[in-house]
Amino acid sequence: MRLATFIDKTKNNGPRFGIVRGDRIVDVIAAADALRRPAPATSVKAALTTGPQTLKALDELADAAKALFVPVSSVKFLPPISDPSKFFCVGKNTKKHREELLANQMLTEIPNEPTGFIKLVDTLSGDGDEVAKPADITTLDYEPELCYVIGKRAHRIKKAEAMDYVAGFTLTNDVSAREIQKREVASGSRFWTAKNMPGFAPTGPYVLTMDEVPNTADLWVTCDVNGQRRLRSNTGDYLYQIADVLAHFSRYVVFQPGDLIAMGAPSGVAVGQPNAAELYLRPGDDMVIAFEGIMSLRTKIVAEP
Repeated sequence: MRLATFIDKTKNNGPRFGIVRGDRIVDVIAAADALRRPAPATSVKAALTTGPQTLKALDELADAAKALFVPVSSVKFLPPISDPSKFFCVGKNTKKHREELLANQMLTEIPNEPTGFIKLVDTLSGDGDEVAKPADITTLDYEPELCYVIGKRAHRIKKAEAMDYVAGFTLTNDVSAREIQKREVASGSRFWTAKNMPGFAPTGPYVLTMDEVPNTADLWVTCDVNGQRRLRSNTGDYLYQIADVLAHFSRYVVFQPGDLIAMGAPSGVAVGQPNAAELYLRPGDDMVIAFEGIMSLRTKIVAEP
């Protein structure tokens, strides 16, 4: 199932909760009202965190509301979950990306366990949103990533049980200001400012439940800028998969239902290329990241007002 938060462009009724099927979407609350039945859930977060019976009821509602689906072109997708208690990001999670960071003085050690940092929730942006490049930033980079949604409270869980706590997945783009990141690494801090400027966490356009693909550890992640392919990498390249990450960090960190965990940058980001200066994002760039053959997320880079 594909679950979305959206705005209907033809109406002025605020964020809505929807189910996407193919190139069409249905408003869950409106459909429930039209069919005179209760809505099984009123948000993406509620749908993913209240048990399998909720998803089953939503699927049945969508079946009954086939006549109420509208083209996705008539809606604007928002971040699927706008209020996670935390947006946790795994760092340095592929061998090649570690090599890219080392070559650019953005890594001072080789980790022997999963590492992480936090994206601020208010950096979330949605599909098609504009993200402003700060005027003094010259090394704005892209990091398309697999992002999981936690379905129930996870604390001190075992690796073998970890997937029971994962409810779905989506795309996120960990937009990064590399010169600030390099400066922060040199000063001993952890990617705080470089990763947390306004809009630097495009996410969506919707969340897929885990049954939508055979294996999330075998997805091709791509990034295109102005129609030109910049990278293609497989999620199987992660040094640590989600079960490793959850088991490691939940020893001490409590993950709440609806929390987001981004799995880290693939190889092929701009900073690791010999022509990096030509590849860094500029105002006017149209950036599309994707899970190949499944879904895509567009971001437009604009000049700072």
